Amino acid sequence: MKKWLLVLALSGILFAEEGVKQVVFDLKTGSIETFEKKVLQGIAYHKNYYEGKLEKLDVAVVIHGDAYKFFVKDLKDSPYKNDQVLAAAHDQLSKRIATMAATYEVEFLMCEATMTKLKIDKSNVYDYVKLIPNSTIGLIDKQNDHFAYIPID
Repeated sequence: MKKWLLVLALSGILFAEEGVKQVVFDLKTGSIETFEKKVLQGIAYHKNYYEGKLEKLDVAVVIHGDAYKFFVKDLKDSPYKNDQVLAAAHDQLSKRIATMAATYEVEFLMCEATMTKLKIDKSNVYDYVKLIPNSTIGLIDKQNDHFAYIPID
């Protein structure tokens, strides 16, 4: 009897994973237009597409390169303090990114190595962003967990 319960439990776990797609976005761009199109609009579109097919899409975004600027709480205390285009869009972008994290369950992973070089303090990064040792480790881990890789330059 115990063997059958174990078999049923394990097959339930296996079937629960059926219909789940996984993608990791390698986010390096500092372009607001590209960020909006590929991350904010693109992820929402893809999540809705798979939901319409009764499937789930797990999304992770590895942040590095010029993309740090989208995840800084206070621009005045960052290397991006003189970016006037970013400053004008910052409030709207921060709300939309927070919605991606909460509503669409997007996992945001930020490379801590370059963060230190850029002198971006951990306390100045949004709470929903998880720090990882570096972007390469984050991408290796996600790809080894069978996440499809999509670069965003």
